[in-house]
Amino acid sequence: MSIRRRTREPRDGSRTLVILVSGDKGLCGSFNTNVIKATGAFIGGSAEPCSLGLVGRKGREFFVRRDFEISFERLGLFQKLRYEDAQGIAQVAIDAFSSAQVDRVMLVYNEFKSVMSQRVVVDQLLPLARADVEGTAGPQVDYLYEPSAQEIFNGLLPRYVEVQVYRALLESNAAFFAAQMTAMDTATKNSTEMITALTLYMNKVRQAAITREIIEVVSGAQAS
Repeated sequence: MSIRRRTREPRDGSRTLVILVSGDKGLCGSFNTNVIKATGAFIGGSAEPCSLGLVGRKGREFFVRRDFEISFERLGLFQKLRYEDAQGIAQVAIDAFSSAQVDRVMLVYNEFKSVMSQRVVVDQLLPLARADVEGTAGPQVDYLYEPSAQEIFNGLLPRYVEVQVYRALLESNAAFFAAQMTAMDTATKNSTEMITALTLYMNKVRQAAITREIIEVVSGAQAS
C-alpha cells in the first residue's frame, strides 16, 4: 500500500470523500446527532460534490434515507474494534485519493474530552499538509537515506493515515461509551425522581380514599 509522493502538495479540490464515524447504537444523548449535523453542515457548505464513507449504523440510517452518494459502509466495528478495521478504511481512502477519484478526504468524528464532554472534530485526512510531513521549519539538511527517501515515504505515510483513522475510531468509541453512561445516569436519576413523585401521589390518593370510606361508615352509623 502506498501513496504517491504528490500527496505532499495540496491539490485544487473538485471532489471530496467525507468519512463519518458514528455509533452503532442509540441511547447516548446527542452523540450521534451532533456528528451527523456536523457532517451535513460540511457537505452543505462545501463548494465541491461530496461522497460519504459511513462507519457506524446510525450515520448510515440517516444518510441512506436521504439519497446521499455513499462510497462505502462499515457496520458493527465497535463490537470488537481492531487495528485491521482502521487499515481497511485507510486503504479505501488512499486508493480513492491516489487514483484521483477524490481530491480530498475528510474525517468527521466525536473526540473524547471527558465523561461529560465530547467534541465533534472535522479533520482533513488527505492530502497531508507539508508541515505534517516535514515537521517544523528549520535549517534544511541534505540527508542520505537507506532505503531511498521515496521508499521510506511510501512505507511511513500509509501507516500514518492508518494510525489517524484508528485514533479517530478509538476516540469515537470512548466518547460513545461516555455519552451512553451519562445518558443512562441521567435517565436513572429522572426515573428515580418520577417514581418518588408517583409514590407520593399514590399514597395521597390512597389516604384520601381511606378517609372518605371512614367518613361514610361514621356517617352511616350516626344516621342509624
